[in-house]
Amino acid sequence: MALFEATGLHKRFGDQVVLENISLRFEEGQLSGIMGPNGAGKTTCFNVLTGRYRPDRGQVRFAGEDITGLAPRQIARKGLARSFQIMNLFDDDSAIDNIVIALPAVRARAWSPWRDLGRDTAAYDEAAQILARIGLAGKERTPARRLSYGERRALEIGVALAARPRLLFLDEPTAGLGAEGTARLFELIAELKRQVSIVIIEHDMKFLFRLADRISVIHWGQVIAEGTPDALRGNPWVQRSSLGAVAA
Repeated sequence: MALFEATGLHKRFGDQVVLENISLRFEEGQLSGIMGPNGAGKTTCFNVLTGRYRPDRGQVRFAGEDITGLAPRQIARKGLARSFQIMNLFDDDSAIDNIVIALPAVRARAWSPWRDLGRDTAAYDEAAQILARIGLAGKERTPARRLSYGERRALEIGVALAARPRLLFLDEPTAGLGAEGTARLFELIAELKRQVSIVIIEHDMKFLFRLADRISVIHWGQVIAEGTPDALRGNPWVQRSSLGAVAA
């Protein structure tokens, strides 16, 4: 049984059909990729898989449980976390506070999680360990807005990791990054894939092909090809498309 499975997903907005009979499987212990040209339906698919949109038809299962139509917060509690293409950080707060507020023990408090956090040494110790994992050791007290763009991208991944997910979804993690930032992010994700199952939607095909165990290609709202990076390089449609050149 796959860790995460979507079957027969359909989604439309008004008269526009965006997803048509999408089926996907993501295995535990793997990094799975989703790619496709602009307007192919990738982002809508990602949002359906993570609960931001409810599918019009179809089913989503995580760890054998039907999670179709559950709210993102409910899905997160089951062990699925995600980042966003547009970063969602508390810019005026420190890097470590951004991590602390995402820890399950802090979120579970009945009162305001910001109150008396300075006394919670265990939470800050755990947050510091996460910052070290994502390459931000020494930046604990730096306000999020003062981090470089690449560091902010890493911090957002750290916020998602703070939820201790079993499956981590990353939405366009290289967006806006230059070559140096992309290289650092590659090293981070390559290390993280040893520790957590990951699904990435990504426009940088070379980045994705170097990291992914399996990739699904979405176009016209459908899965038109899937397989290992090597298998997709030989796929006739991928070879004929603009994706083929960048994946080579």
